[in-house]
Amino acid sequence: MIEGSDREDEASPRLIRGERGWWFLGPGGIARLGDGHLTPARTLRPDVERGLREQGLFTVRPSRSYSLTVLTATACNLGCAYCFQNVEQDDGGTRPPRIASVRLTSGVIAEILDFVGRRQAESGLDGLVLTIFGGEPLLNPRGCRELLERAAGYGLRDAVMVSNGTLLTARVARQLAGLGLRSVQVTFDGDRPDHDRIRVRRTGGGTFDAIVGAMAAMTEATSVRCDLRVNVSARNVAGIDALVERLAAGLDPARCSIHFARVGDAGVGYEETLAYSDDLADRFIRWQRRALDLGFAVPRPHVRRPCNACSYRDGKYGAVVNPDGGLYSSWTTAGRPGWRVGTARDGYLPRERTEDLWATCEDTYGRPDDTRAAASFRDRVDAAHLDHLSATGRLRA
Repeated sequence: MIEGSDREDEASPRLIRGERGWWFLGPGGIARLGDGHLTPARTLRPDVERGLREQGLFTVRPSRSYSLTVLTATACNLGCAYCFQNVEQDDGGTRPPRIASVRLTSGVIAEILDFVGRRQAESGLDGLVLTIFGGEPLLNPRGCRELLERAAGYGLRDAVMVSNGTLLTARVARQLAGLGLRSVQVTFDGDRPDHDRIRVRRTGGGTFDAIVGAMAAMTEATSVRCDLRVNVSARNVAGIDALVERLAAGLDPARCSIHFARVGDAGVGYEETLAYSDDLADRFIRWQRRALDLGFAVPRPHVRRPCNACSYRDGKYGAVVNPDGGLYSSWTTAGRPGWRVGTARDGYLPRERTEDLWATCEDTYGRPDDTRAAASFRDRVDAAHLDHLSATGRLRA
């Protein structure tokens, strides 16, 4: 749990060791530094810090948009055993019990957007960034369309969807793209054999080929981009090299970004045993470089900034809303019994009543005892990525 914050300058810069010197990552950009720019304690020299500040590399660019995450449906057509929205295990089956099934309706959309309008006015924001979430959001395509259409009146600047991809057709993609959808994030749990064992339909059977086919159809029919999230765990790590090649063969890499995520302890009865190590870091580095060579976009390292949707108490810069209009601190708790912190109609409950209910998306993954190992792992992978982007002329300030 965290103490909710109202600060807007909490993006702590990072200083990481590269092949030739150091990389400074600040909220306002990236700089390459030499050993002479640092003190013996490996901190920035005062004059160097002043120079970086003058260049704006310490400056947090304030958001002008409200960040809204809306679950259009809490049901899902998949039965992944590790899903954080499961409430019990299914002991090897494909139908684990889930959070209560609710679908977004017109009346609740009106309540949500009225809430957004009030928050925008209170926080001095004139735009909206929308994330359509689930469950599987496309179990309620009408709700997705209506939400996008009506959100346009609140300064919609960006709209993304987090989907399992199995229900996305070219027709649906064209409809959503016409209403402002910019990108769809889908997840792969390793190469086809591992993915089809882990990410299964509730009726049984794998999903790999269906997802690849749907993403290929979407990018062929629309301008919507595809964001590929690759979960890396002890159950699939051996097949990630083959996965990158298979995705490049089945999709247009120029229309896709890809990022690799070591998944930690998440979901009922799920425990991750893949330790942070130099070998795992080397694998991540290899996957990222191969993906770049194949034409995928690989996100550039950055500093961690507070999440607008869950890091600030009382929805100052963003909110997460269940299909029934319930407010939750994060997508990780949305729809879970006992975790509601208010409603779109009435606003947030008093802080003293939500003190133990405020979690962030950062709380979902990772074990408390691996913070230092995770930071070291991340620094090694990110430094290698920046080194490679620089060496190949792909790094942009």
